[in-house]
Amino acid sequence: MKKYASFFRIRFIAGLQYRAAAWAGIATQFAWGMLTVLMYWAFYQTAPQRFPMRFSQLSSYLWMQQALLAMFMPWFFDSEILLSISSGSVAYELCRPCDLYAMWFVKNMAARLSRTALRCLPILLVAAVIGPPFGLSPPPDFLCGALFLLSAALGFLVLVAYSMLIYLSVFHTLSPTGVRALSTSVVEFLSGAVVPLSFFPEALQPFVYALPFASMQNAPFEIYIGRIDPFQALGVLALQAAWLAALTALGRKLMKRSLRRVVIQGG
Repeated sequence: MKKYASFFRIRFIAGLQYRAAAWAGIATQFAWGMLTVLMYWAFYQTAPQRFPMRFSQLSSYLWMQQALLAMFMPWFFDSEILLSISSGSVAYELCRPCDLYAMWFVKNMAARLSRTALRCLPILLVAAVIGPPFGLSPPPDFLCGALFLLSAALGFLVLVAYSMLIYLSVFHTLSPTGVRALSTSVVEFLSGAVVPLSFFPEALQPFVYALPFASMQNAPFEIYIGRIDPFQALGVLALQAAWLAALTALGRKLMKRSLRRVVIQGG
């Protein structure tokens, strides 16, 4: 485990160096978050009773989304890993006495968490100062807050496990551009990044909530705002854990198959 902890630490510290980019990202995310909140406010003025959650709940959902954007952003992929596969330099990593899947997994975790560490707190503080109904409200109770943290951790791991499938697909394609664009669009729409899943038509909600994408960010945010009560949250956590196990097992199986057939520099 020490070697994987070292990979995590090195990548995490490297990510903390981009502080100017982090401040630019904070300003951009705060502006985007405020514009999104005000856009929804305009819709809520027409008929607020038609929406599935109170506006204060929606505002908290949107601000948590912005604060943890770097943690859950589906369009982020480690260019170093993609380049190593497409260029063939992955052969050097195969010579290391470690599990390639685990190494890439912890590198992805570190890259996302380092960006989150720089951006999360300032956005949360400013959003909390704004106050309701436009700002961030605390969770209904301590239990919801604790369940949110657990669900957010599981959702983060589910997203990383899914991202690993995208990396592995590059072993079988000439370019990762198409797969990245398609996967990003699907994940953004079905994970609640564009519109919270509770705003979807009721006939579609059982289907979209059962998919792994709902377990990434929509589930923890709806637990935070209290739309999913603690009893229901237990089922959500079980579903997240199941998807994490399934995606990890699938990723390891694809990794084994890909490395068995991989061709590097004609050899």
